[in-house]
Amino acid sequence: MLNEFASVASRKLGMSYAEIRDMLGTVRAVCQTQAVTVDTHERGLDIAERFGFSLYNSMIVSSALQFDCTVLYSEDMQHGGQEIDGQLVVLNPFLGN
Repeated sequence: MLNEFASVASRKLGMSYAEIRDMLGTVRAVCQTQAVTVDTHERGLDIAERFGFSLYNSMIVSSALQFDCTVLYSEDMQHGGQEIDGQLVVLNPFLGN
């Protein structure tokens, strides 16, 4: 999530690295963060193969599944169109219901 935010904030929002660091500090203060593990990576590869997501997005999905998330907000994947492993639905926060 931290990488995704930094990437979008830089590329699409034109934020400076100082602004990005400031926002990420806020995110880290209110959200639990975990390092990517080998298990997360292996599951991410499986997800990429099964669902056709990019490798980068598959690692995000794998991490969300690892920590029992039920909703993943992303503008890069299909909005609400599928449930991943019977647990996770991807929603685009920039689209209406």
